[in-house]
Amino acid sequence: MNKRRQRIMLLVLSLITIGFIVLSVMVGIYPDMPIDLKVSKEIQMHQNPFFDQIMYLISTPGYMPESVIMVATTALIFFLFKYKKAALFVLLTGLSGLLSTVVKALVNRARPSESLVRIVYKTAQQSFPSGHMMFYVIFFGFLTLLMFQLENIPKALRYAVGFISILLIFTIPFSRIYLGAHWFTDVFGGFLLGILGLSILSWLYLRKRADKQEAPVAETK
Repeated sequence: MNKRRQRIMLLVLSLITIGFIVLSVMVGIYPDMPIDLKVSKEIQMHQNPFFDQIMYLISTPGYMPESVIMVATTALIFFLFKYKKAALFVLLTGLSGLLSTVVKALVNRARPSESLVRIVYKTAQQSFPSGHMMFYVIFFGFLTLLMFQLENIPKALRYAVGFISILLIFTIPFSRIYLGAHWFTDVFGGFLLGILGLSILSWLYLRKRADKQEAPVAETK
């Protein structure tokens, strides 16, 4: 990556960081924003048992212990197929849960209440940012990156994993709002924090690949 691209990337990440900090302060001071209620009502307009099941299914990989099992299993698969570096970094995506928990405690925003929205599935912890949104961006985003990088994996499998990962990233915000678990600003905050986490993780993973492709025992077969 040349210096100009590095400067642009740093500028973008700096703006995202500032945006997240500003949003965190705003929801801390004004936890009940009109835009949140408006978006929730729009998304929850079309409710039926079928949508309830679909939206819950989309969110399932982000719950405990499903998320831990998924991360550990995915890392184990990469490790068994000799992609050791990928396995390590997949494990690191699990740290998103710790980060979101810390930020939730700092902002301390309450979950949407039943007096304002329909609660399909009750959840614990604070509301901002959405841990699901953050985890999906980091875990499935990094999985998509790996599918572009590890060319020795069968093409059909890489495309399938990449498609499902991107689909889950784009549908999880609707799922969390539909289920009444989060406000719009919660998932937007989770997206911003997820982008920051994914950018750092991806940079750490890719920084040496420009000079030397990983040895067969590490990432290629």
